[in-house]
Amino acid sequence: MACILIVVTNAGNVINGRETGVWLSEFAESYLSFIHAGHEVIVASPKGGEAPIDPKSKGGNLLKEWKKAADVLKNTVSLDNLDSEDFDGIFLVGGRGTMFDFPSSERLQYILNEMAEDNKVIGAVCHGSAGFTHFLLPDGTPFLEGKRLTTFTNKEEKEMDLDKDMPFLLESKVRELGATFVAAPIFTENVEMDGNFITGQNPQSTLRTARMFLEKIEH
Repeated sequence: MACILIVVTNAGNVINGRETGVWLSEFAESYLSFIHAGHEVIVASPKGGEAPIDPKSKGGNLLKEWKKAADVLKNTVSLDNLDSEDFDGIFLVGGRGTMFDFPSSERLQYILNEMAEDNKVIGAVCHGSAGFTHFLLPDGTPFLEGKRLTTFTNKEEKEMDLDKDMPFLLESKVRELGATFVAAPIFTENVEMDGNFITGQNPQSTLRTARMFLEKIEH
C-alpha cells in the first residue's frame, strides 16, 4: 500500500461573476481511483480547512455519485503540517482556483522539490499544473524546463470565455518555462508521461491520468 498526497485549492475567487474552486470530477475521480486501489490518501491544501468546489462542476446526479469525495473537501489538511517523506507520490488536482493559490504556496514548492529530489511520482490534471509554474530546482532551473507535459490549453480557456480573467494562461506559462507542451483537440482525453511525471490536459483526462499515476506508484 502506498501513501498518496492529493493537493487541492483553497481559492474560491469570483471570476467574471462566477465562483471558482476545485473541479469536482477531477478530485473525485482521482481520489476514488486511489482509494479503490487500496492506497492511503491524504487530501491537503495550502491553508487547510475547506476546499471550495466550483459550482459549475457539481451537477445533482454527479454530486450524489461523488458525495464521499466531496465530503473530504470540507476539511483538508494544511500543507504546513505534512512532510514529503511520508508520501510515495503527489497529485495536484485542478479547478481554476489553483491559478490563484498554487503558484504562491511556498510550502507546496518545498514539498514538490523534496519529492522530485527523491524521484517520487508527481502528477497533475488540468489547472493543477499551476503548482509547477513557480517550482525551481535547487540550482534555480525551472522544474518544467525540458519536461514533456500537458495542461488545460489556451484554446480550452478561450472556449470557456475565461482566458481574459485568468492571472496568466497556463499553457503559455509552461511553454515560457521551457516545457515541451503537447495538446490534443479541446476537451478530449490527453495524458502525457515523462518518467515519473504524469499530466492530464482537462477533466476528460482525469481517470486515465489517475490510472497512469497508479501504475507508476505500484511499479
